[in-house]
Amino acid sequence: MSGAGRYLPRVVRAGADLVVPLTCGGCDRPGTRWCARCAARLADDPLECRPRLAPAAPVWALGRYRGSHRAAILALKEHGRRDLASPLGDALSHGIRTLARWGELPDAPHLHLVPAPTRTLTARRRGGDPVTAIATRSADVLGRRVSVAPMLYTAGAARDSAGLDARDRARNLRGAIRLRPDRSLVDGSVVVLVDDVLTTGATVAESVRVLATAGVGVSAVLVIAAA
Repeated sequence: MSGAGRYLPRVVRAGADLVVPLTCGGCDRPGTRWCARCAARLADDPLECRPRLAPAAPVWALGRYRGSHRAAILALKEHGRRDLASPLGDALSHGIRTLARWGELPDAPHLHLVPAPTRTLTARRRGGDPVTAIATRSADVLGRRVSVAPMLYTAGAARDSAGLDARDRARNLRGAIRLRPDRSLVDGSVVVLVDDVLTTGATVAESVRVLATAGVGVSAVLVIAAA
């Protein structure tokens, strides 16, 4: 390769950075998509949560909804930073390993990650469901004994929950979260419900309830951040 040829990719990358600056999705540090400091923050031990609307399963979060956790989630969901599904999925896999090491997850031959439901129109606007993307990355990291089971979806009747209190969120979601049968689930598998942000707990509580009606027991709920 000629000297000019060797430098061409570097020039192209530099030009791209002028159009879309390369910054960390967690702290805006220039020159990297995800910095070591933000990766370390998301690698902290999970926190046990007690939401106002508690599901029939333990709830854990990788951290509070602030700083790097909040910035990364917003960048992924609202600003098209699909590349952040990878570091968030890596953090999720670390959290799952930690819970297993603590004995918070039963030992089983298979683990299913069930993404919390997202409204179809919202997922389409975002270019796909961010929670499913995070769970898929986590399953890839954890290996072939782990798979993603996108069993839940939100019916069109549910409205946006922004601005609703805990009681209204629960009422809004009652009957709106539906089940999509998944034949890959087998008896004895461990099921972990995955979501990005925990606020009142309405979504995870209703999701756990709906799964239970189909005989699917959730061993734990794990979210990226708790508000």
